[in-house]
Amino acid sequence: MQLTRYTDFGIRTLMYLALNPERDTLFRIAEITEVFDLSPNHVSKIVHHLGKLGYLHTVRGKAGGFRLAKRAEDINMGQLVRELEHSLEPIDCSNPYCRMLPACRLKGVLANAVEAYLNVLAQYTLADVVVNRTELLATLPKSDNVLSII
Repeated sequence: MQLTRYTDFGIRTLMYLALNPERDTLFRIAEITEVFDLSPNHVSKIVHHLGKLGYLHTVRGKAGGFRLAKRAEDINMGQLVRELEHSLEPIDCSNPYCRMLPACRLKGVLANAVEAYLNVLAQYTLADVVVNRTELLATLPKSDNVLSII
């Protein structure tokens, strides 16, 4: 199963924030777009959605920004993917309609595979995927707008 870019960028955004949970200032859209070379419009939509889901605390306005609303240890990767992915159905047998559908078992097999995939992800938290903080920070571009090793 391949995650949508939306989910991928949402996870990357949360990972980036989890690298510096003690940061005093709020994170900004421009910082995320610079680090991951993404569209500000796309990042804005993702940040807004993550805020609505309760993963981010967001502040509007000129001095606004966002930060994690939960500890990284409390963000389950399986649940996160379930909430960000638009559809977890691996195939759509109705478009175009498959004539084998009434007797086919493939959709059930693939549904079991997706569930197994999500169950593995559920064994990890955001903290687990950023446990190598120093190495992750070393991969980021060096800029005034980007985290540095503290």
